[in-house]
Parts: sequence; structure tokens; C-alpha cells
Amino acid sequence: MYTFLTPILVLGGLLTGLVLLNYILRRGLRAPRIAHSASLMQHGLSGREVWLPTQRGKRLFGWLLPGNADAPAPAVIVLHGWGANAEMMLPLARPLQAAGFTVLLIDARNHGASDADDYSSMPRFAEDLDAAIDWLKTRPEAIPEQIAVIGHSVGAAAALLSAARRDDLAGVISLAAFAHPAAMMRRWLAAKRMPYLPLGWYVLHYVQHVIGHRFDAIAPLNTLPRVACPVLLVHGADDSTIPVADAHALFGRGRQDTVQLRVYPGEHDATDELERHSAELVAFLRACMRAAGASA
Repeated sequence: MYTFLTPILVLGGLLTGLVLLNYILRRGLRAPRIAHSASLMQHGLSGREVWLPTQRGKRLFGWLLPGNADAPAPAVIVLHGWGANAEMMLPLARPLQAAGFTVLLIDARNHGASDADDYSSMPRFAEDLDAAIDWLKTRPEAIPEQIAVIGHSVGAAAALLSAARRDDLAGVISLAAFAHPAAMMRRWLAAKRMPYLPLGWYVLHYVQHVIGHRFDAIAPLNTLPRVACPVLLVHGADDSTIPVADAHALFGRGRQDTVQLRVYPGEHDATDELERHSAELVAFLRACMRAAGASA
């Protein structure tokens, strides 16, 4: 029977449903935390554990691998992807340190051994990367004017976002970056068998509300053209998480005088496969460091 309480009850039910949906979304989008399984020494690498400050009073865990025991060296910061950690990127650190680069591998907030925060997002990955860059500039192991960054997946998108906002990086290597977060989210929704209307539409708008950024403003398609330093886009030909078409789309938006594209065999997380192509990555970084040193 309809009473004056009926609209109130309906509204209360809708609000309760939205609160529950938002809670489920937050939990479903939470990054899994994977602990490190071994120390640098156990991996046969020379370096040490470090802690550095980031936003919101949090701390980041990292591994610092010096490239030169006696003097500052060109440096590379390596940032993992969603749900990964610094240890998973160690196959890249080996050839970089062997080539004479100081290497800093960090865990983003809510990942690896770093501090927890209320949520993770690509812009927060970029905040953590910015904190690592600023910290490394003060360290005796690094030449401040010769710092490059390498990011994987969400970490790659964060590297491009960070580089678009600053002019003090020597270069960027983007590994398996997505072209636009909205397209990536729609692929995630499709994998979960969620219809775009109305549920998917709400999810995309809710995520943008939570992270405080419009997807268009942080999309690599839109940040890459603003990056002044050289960029190497690397993507796996067999990537089933982020299609290689995203890499070609990004390359088409980049400055043709500073952006390069390499497509190698392998899947999305093929870090070991990338190690086989480390000579080309090292050559790119050395060229970036020479150019940065000459203009310093």
C-alpha cells in the first residue's frame, strides 16, 4: 500500500544500494599486495634498501643499486605495474647496473613493502615516481641532470604523466602502457561481463570521482605529446592485457623527433623477454644521458 513513507523508503534503498556498490567497487579495484620473496643479496645484486617520503606522509620502500662506487653516475628509476613490486622488475636492473647506471627500484604505495594508503591510482603512481625523482636528485650516487625513468603498464602511464609535468628528466622508457584509461576500464568491465549501460558508465564516473582526475586529462594519448624528453615506447606483440594497438596509437600521437617505438615478442609481463633486448634499452638510455649532460 502506497503511503507518504514510500518515497523515503525507495530513496533509502537506492542510497543503500549505491553505498554497497561503491564499497564493492573499491574492494574490486584494490591492488593486490605481493611481498618480496628475497633480498638483493639473494638475487646476487649489490645495493641496499632505502626508504623515501612521498605524499600524504607515507613512505616508499626501494632498492638502490649504485652504478659507480666512487662517483655519481647517470641514474634510472624503475616503477612496476598494478599489483606488482620492485622485485619483479629486477631482470631489468641487472643489465642497467652492469652498464654503469645507478638504479632505483621503488614499490608504489599499497605495493610490495611500501606504506599503505586508502587507495591506489595511476596519478598516485605518478606522485610516488615524482617523490623518487626528487629524492634521487639529492643522492651522491646519482647525477641530478641525468635521471631517466622506466615504467611498466600503469607505471608506464604514470611515467608519461610525470614527464609531461616536469622538464628535468633525461628520458622515459614506457613498457606496455595503455593509451587511455577509459578504454582499459571498458576492457576490464567486459572481462567481468558488466554491461556498459548503466553499470559500466557509473563505474567509470565513480573511479574518476575517487581519484580526482578526468581520464582525458591523464590519458597517455594526451600526456605523451607534452613530454619534452626522448621517449621509447616498448610493447609486447602478444600482449593480451593491453593490445599492441595501444602502442601504435601512442606512437602516432608522440613527437616524431623524440618518440620511438619497439615491438618485441612477449606478453604483458614479459620482463625476462625484455632482458634479452636490454642492449637496445641501454643504448637508448646512454644517448639520453649524453644529450642531458651536454645541455646541463
